[in-house]
Amino acid sequence: MIYFNNNTLISNKTMTTMKEQNFSNHTRYVPGFHFVTSTAMLALLAGSFINLSHSAKENLYSASLICLVSVIFCLMFWYTRSFALKAQDRAIRAEENFRHFILTGKALPRGIRMGQTIALRFASDEEMPALAARAVKENLKSTEIKKAIVNWRADYYRA
Repeated sequence: MIYFNNNTLISNKTMTTMKEQNFSNHTRYVPGFHFVTSTAMLALLAGSFINLSHSAKENLYSASLICLVSVIFCLMFWYTRSFALKAQDRAIRAEENFRHFILTGKALPRGIRMGQTIALRFASDEEMPALAARAVKENLKSTEIKKAIVNWRADYYRA
């Protein structure tokens, strides 16, 4: 079970407290996915083509199949992550549009881009509407929006 206390995530299993989230530590990497699996996929792809280039004529068919399988794995690796991120982006856009509507009675400004909306999810309720307007007016990048946030609103649930 997970509890929240003053923007701090506490797990009753380990009773450990996560560091408070801010601009400098908000990125999240899953080492098994981002480093181990991606490196293994690249090694598989490179190794399969090296195997194909060194294979004898009688092994050409099986070496080609290994290359095909490695390309399929790489595509699956890429698309499963990109599809999940697109779904997450849509959820964030809906949540932030709803939050902006609750705070102002209006939807997010028309010209706001997806990256800007994603960055705004870290802004507190007090600064979010003004920062959204400023993001459109000044065409701020997501990093600029995140740096402009004074009261960081942590997001511990993202993938």
